[in-house]
Amino acid sequence: MNKTLVYTKAAARSFWNFPESVQEQLLEALRIYALTGEGDVKQMKGGLGLRMRIGDYRVVFDETTETISILAAGHRRDVYR
Repeated sequence: MNKTLVYTKAAARSFWNFPESVQEQLLEALRIYALTGEGDVKQMKGGLGLRMRIGDYRVVFDETTETISILAAGHRRDVYR
């Protein structure tokens, strides 16, 4: 179940502004999910994609059989706006 991670411009911009320790946490959680499908992932209401919970941070993404498209990443208080 090895999938490729693809970032939107906005998601990449916000991701690289996180502290390095947060970047490492998010990348590790996404890597595990891409390989095994394991993680704290739920369908968002309204069918607008999936969200992964990683501590106080959230990653919003769409998934196909080959890719995971990261739409947004941020602190839980800001990411859904």
